[in-house]
Amino acid sequence: MEVGLGLGLGLCQLLQVAAALALLLLLLVIIVAHVTAGMVDQTRAEQEKHFLTASGNKEPFPSLFDPHSRELSVVVPSYNEESRLPVMMEEAMEYLEKRQKKNPSFTYEVIIVDDGSKDGTTEVGLGYTRKYGADKVRVLTLKKNRGKGGAVRMGTLSSRGRLILMADADGATKFGDIEKVEAGLENLSPKPENMAISCGSRAHLEKESVAQRSLFRTFLMYGFHFLVWFFCVKGIKDTQCGFKLFTREAALRTFSSLHVERWAFDVELLYVAQCLKIPIAEVAVNWTEIEGSKLVPFWSWLQMGRDLVFIRLRYITGAWRLESPRKTQ
Repeated sequence: MEVGLGLGLGLCQLLQVAAALALLLLLLVIIVAHVTAGMVDQTRAEQEKHFLTASGNKEPFPSLFDPHSRELSVVVPSYNEESRLPVMMEEAMEYLEKRQKKNPSFTYEVIIVDDGSKDGTTEVGLGYTRKYGADKVRVLTLKKNRGKGGAVRMGTLSSRGRLILMADADGATKFGDIEKVEAGLENLSPKPENMAISCGSRAHLEKESVAQRSLFRTFLMYGFHFLVWFFCVKGIKDTQCGFKLFTREAALRTFSSLHVERWAFDVELLYVAQCLKIPIAEVAVNWTEIEGSKLVPFWSWLQMGRDLVFIRLRYITGAWRLESPRKTQ
């Protein structure tokens, strides 16, 4: 009996030590998250303030703070995409040109954001500027690589559209599905201060993707989905589809608070939107996996998992706050 009592006390002490260590670890993570939280530098290098016209002249980019002058802006983040970008652009421009011919009041622009590429991405983009004119296609070449989130933010802040679409350079989502995403946006009601977001979604393809993935990648996928739900975003099944449509007002409010510039930036955007009570629609789109992804399965998922934890902790501790929109140079 004494032996059993001793074992019980020993187990109790062990559990107390384990709980104390877990609490200490949690406090350490919170401290690290708070101390390492930095504000994103939104200032532009001189070359990032201008775009080139078809004739090679420099013109200043407008600002998201200005009133809209186009119906739609398409922001295409591109890093080393000289081989995949033409396929996406051909499909997008064909759709946009046909839509404009059917409805002359429909105006658009495409902003290709070269995120510090080491290949000919900028030159490929400028080829479309020369073909369609700088009023329709502009290239924003970043001085250094910021990450997909940083590229999307810089392009969005330079846009003129009443609506702003984020579209990946690989063309994985059928561009014509913008009509589905637009319908999802228009069906949202009410729109406080005209703010609303519509997200393309691949959630309906999940069963098929699980069948084609390895057990390890399936585990990573479900683990990521759980972390997104637990720490940040509720009610959105697919936060990572690179096909999202914002009203100009929603883009200004959410991108002004964006801190994460790498792969998890979508999650922070939607987290901020939900904190601000911005209505969000999720719409099924056609999606095809395209070779050449910059996502390294294990390490990218690990980085995103860390970012998800830090996003929540940094907002909770006040290291990050929901920022009011402010114009930057």
